[in-house]
Amino acid sequence: MKQKLLKLFRALDPKFQEGGEFYPLHSLYDAVKTFLFVPAHPTPPNLGVHIRDKMDLKRLMVTVVIALIPATLFGIWNIGHQHYLVTEQNATCLDKIVFGLGKFLPIYLVTMIVGGTIEGIFAQIRKHQINEGFLVTGLLIPLVMPPDIPLWMVAVATAFAVIIGKEVLGGTGMNIFNPALLARAFVFFSYPAHISGDKVWIAGLPDGVSAATPLGQAAIHEPFGYSLWEMIIGTIPGSIGETSFIMIALGAIILILTRVASWEVIFSVFIGATIMGLIFNALASNPYMEIPFYYHYFMGGLAFGAVFMATDPVTSARTRTGKFIYGFLIGVLALLVRVVNPAYPEGVMLAILLMNAAAPLIDYLVIERSIKKRLRRVSR
Repeated sequence: MKQKLLKLFRALDPKFQEGGEFYPLHSLYDAVKTFLFVPAHPTPPNLGVHIRDKMDLKRLMVTVVIALIPATLFGIWNIGHQHYLVTEQNATCLDKIVFGLGKFLPIYLVTMIVGGTIEGIFAQIRKHQINEGFLVTGLLIPLVMPPDIPLWMVAVATAFAVIIGKEVLGGTGMNIFNPALLARAFVFFSYPAHISGDKVWIAGLPDGVSAATPLGQAAIHEPFGYSLWEMIIGTIPGSIGETSFIMIALGAIILILTRVASWEVIFSVFIGATIMGLIFNALASNPYMEIPFYYHYFMGGLAFGAVFMATDPVTSARTRTGKFIYGFLIGVLALLVRVVNPAYPEGVMLAILLMNAAAPLIDYLVIERSIKKRLRRVSR
């Protein structure tokens, strides 16, 4: 089968090369071909000595998609679970999955169609390959959205994230900010009523009924309506893919074992959140500060952001020491925004975006410090 496919692609290659009848579609053809087979492109001689293996960018992105599958599947089920729980209807597991798919798939399809089309247009204009980074971004955007968000908002936010946050800067590998977080930030600041409050986190919520997330309850100093175990499992309202700590942890294990994500960043995010949480517990000037520090691990998007957003190799720090600093500051800032600013209970998105901007400076300072240490060592 493999040899037959290779033979077919070799026969089609001239038709999609410059001068061929299907050359206007060469970017799409190349995307399909290199997704199925390792590209045969040699490393240019002017780039020096490089060792190449089968882990190219497409396969790296596919690994991230695989790591996202547990959180995605649970999120689909939880959409239906929350709906039938609030509406007090009896439903089987299959009923919940079917209802969840009916909400998730349209968001995913709109994201992929809008974002994929824009990336394809830019790739064709630049005569480049289609950027495979959208395999991940196209799944992350639906997972950080509420289940009932209007599809036209998803389309506009995706277009903004891809064009302004990525393509104008040069495409995959050149962006400063995580595109999925930019899409969420665009919706939050442009249409806050559709991504905040107590009425957006459960699909098909009946009129007159509200359902606050744990973060929403904490922000207005209400007693918790959810147990710690419910927050760990993820059977709580929230963004589609952010509720289950267990499923996110499974994804983290996959990313760390395959060395796709930096364990240093993930670890330091939780260390920063722990220290900031302990400081708030010590001060305890309001009920939010009294919440045990470890509750913050399972509330909102801290775990999801630490595993899938903060570890983005393009927008995070790249030096080993820089990764620890970068992740630590994300954890600290996330809790600061959550607790100190009651108008914005979820601080992870802003914390990661702020540290995306600071990541190059962190790496620069780490490298400069290393250079000075070596120079002092040599001068002795």
